[in-house]
Amino acid sequence: MNTFNSLRRDFLRTGSLGVAAAAIPSISQAATKEKPFQSDGLFNVRNYGAAGDGKTLDTTAVNNAIDAAAATGGGVVLFPPGMYLCFSIHLRSHVRLHLEEGSAIVAAGSPLPGQTTGYNGGVYDAAEPNSEWDVYQDYGHNHWHNSLLWGQDLHDLGITGAGLIFGKGLSFGANRGPRGNYPIYVAEQPGVGNKAIALKNCRNVVFRDFSILKGGHFGLLLTGVDNLTIDNLKIDTDRDGIDIDCCQNVRVSNCTVNSPWDDGICPKSSYALGYPRATRNLTIDSCWVSGYYELGSVLDGTFKKFAPDARLSHNGRIKCGTESNGGFINITISNCIMEGCQGYALESVDGALLEDIAITNSTMRDMYTGPLFMRLGSRLRGPRETTKVGTMKRILIGNLDCFNATKNQASILTGIPGYAIEDVKLSNIYFESAGGGAAEDAKAHPTEQQDNYPDPGRFGTTPSSGFFLRHMRNLEMSHVEIANTVPDARPAFYLNDVERADFFAITAPRTTDGAFVLQNVKDLRIGWSRAAADTTLATVDNKTL
Repeated sequence: MNTFNSLRRDFLRTGSLGVAAAAIPSISQAATKEKPFQSDGLFNVRNYGAAGDGKTLDTTAVNNAIDAAAATGGGVVLFPPGMYLCFSIHLRSHVRLHLEEGSAIVAAGSPLPGQTTGYNGGVYDAAEPNSEWDVYQDYGHNHWHNSLLWGQDLHDLGITGAGLIFGKGLSFGANRGPRGNYPIYVAEQPGVGNKAIALKNCRNVVFRDFSILKGGHFGLLLTGVDNLTIDNLKIDTDRDGIDIDCCQNVRVSNCTVNSPWDDGICPKSSYALGYPRATRNLTIDSCWVSGYYELGSVLDGTFKKFAPDARLSHNGRIKCGTESNGGFINITISNCIMEGCQGYALESVDGALLEDIAITNSTMRDMYTGPLFMRLGSRLRGPRETTKVGTMKRILIGNLDCFNATKNQASILTGIPGYAIEDVKLSNIYFESAGGGAAEDAKAHPTEQQDNYPDPGRFGTTPSSGFFLRHMRNLEMSHVEIANTVPDARPAFYLNDVERADFFAITAPRTTDGAFVLQNVKDLRIGWSRAAADTTLATVDNKTL
């Protein structure tokens, strides 16, 4: 008992988190009572030798309990309260791990640079070969076995319960940046683990109710996983929270993700499987994502914001991409809240068909970019002979409220020359930025960035405060209001190479020149708007309204 509490205080001290007391309470005498070796499909890891004291390596005991459950046709592997220090845990078909309140699976320390073993001589499973496709994604996306918990070619499995997965000994996949008082492990070094949970080519999977603290490069990396449910997870992490890559029939709901250094919930469609596969039939509902709370402070409920001058990317967003070979098809995102992060990002830069997307009922505060970023580009990171520019069309976004976005950038919706974003409808949107843009900012000309990494920051300051619209076809905006906290010398809307655009019931501040800058625009209609007089134009080369 004293050993456990001492170790718990040590985790609290070295991580500066304040999370242990809330997430990992002391072991009760009742919880440590011996249960039957196997009872009605229940397999208690303590009965297979797990100490749960946060000091003894429990990897073998946990894997033995999982194997025993699988050997009987399946069952529930129970983690009573305690801290189970482990290297790689192997998930199995028909086996569900259940983390009781007060239990934690803790990632043991990876080998430090120059070492061959980690904590007590242990190592994580080796990253499996995937060299043929490595060139199309970074290291973390191409391997699954070098993880705390992983499975491949499985079905009917899950992780549930109110316990914690603590990736203390995992690499976050980068050799820079502060992550509390944790060692920096090199992800590519043999024996290092760099993901909390990783699945490849699985089906019928449920993750529910547990928390992840410091999840490594990915809290969840799920590639080619179908019939997937992710519900009521709390993730407080140093890179991506949830990556849903090449997955189909997926439900993500009621999740909390704080990820200041990377993305919160991130559908992708990479080439890691060796062929393009769309992420399809995905719903994300009633989730909260953030990018400005200190690591661990969301889980322990203190919600400590980083200092204003902290060096952070403040990503924390919901993003389709960047990896985008296979596509994003039939996706709905609804009832989500964003705070202190970047906004929604829809990206097709590696040949993806990004089609049939609906985003509704969102609120945003303290944004570090504009609330919307849509990018159709030509990075084309994939097999040269088959990877062509994709499409982005049939996108509906409505009932979006954004307060206090950065002054530098508008929402950016841009294709590239010859490849337009098509069929976009935006309605019932209120977008308030910090304002303060100078007249000189209105002269900015963001470069095309056709083959670069798609990120709003690469476009720099935009010449408009509300929307920067370039290379688009069939755009409709209705009941949209742009507001600035302080006056902004830039127009609210900038349109370049836009064909057939309708603006109805638009409210926006007007500069001395107007609210709309039009360059190479065809078939424009503005009606019943406070931002400009009713206007119909067949074609215009350069005009301000």
